[in-house]
Amino acid sequence: MKCPRCGSMDDRVIDSRTAKEGEATRRRRECAECGNRFTTYEYVERSFPVVVKNDGRREPFDRNKLERGIGRACEKRPVSAQDIRDAVDRVIQRMTDEFPDEVTVTFIGETVMQLLHELDQVAYVRFASVYRQFKDVSQFKEELDRLLKN
Repeated sequence: MKCPRCGSMDDRVIDSRTAKEGEATRRRRECAECGNRFTTYEYVERSFPVVVKNDGRREPFDRNKLERGIGRACEKRPVSAQDIRDAVDRVIQRMTDEFPDEVTVTFIGETVMQLLHELDQVAYVRFASVYRQFKDVSQFKEELDRLLKN
């Protein structure tokens, strides 16, 4: 590990422990050249499937994009930031379990809709209106009727 003070690549690990609720390993290190002590964190590198768009294009999965989309649907609703992060984690878990290499944007959208339906019905309808590209109020009404029936 490169020392942040002198740039030397020669160091030793003084202490290691689990951090961030088991998601990382925290290591205290000491530079052999200058004696500087510094902390590093190790994380498991996760690989995500490629997202296949409706027109056939492929793009890398972007967690931030998913979180922004769910966040927009939940704006001004009684949904906490932690609830949004948990929903994103659940979508990612389902996606990586079922599609390790490639996942369709349809699967992601439908999964988000299922989770929002459980989380907040207004956020669900907001997301559905964009995802399903409602053209007019009658499509909105149909979705609300379907929601009220269940």
